[in-house]
Amino acid sequence: MWYFTWILGVLLACSFGIVNVLWLEQTGDMDREDVPARDD
Repeated sequence: MWYFTWILGVLLACSFGIVNVLWLEQTGDMDREDVPARDD
């Protein structure tokens, strides 16, 4: 049954990595100031 625990651990680690990437994508632009586009 060790393989079941190993598979669960790998899936948990992968899902943790995916959640971190999604979180970084959402919060990566929070420090940037929103500047409206100019119409020339």
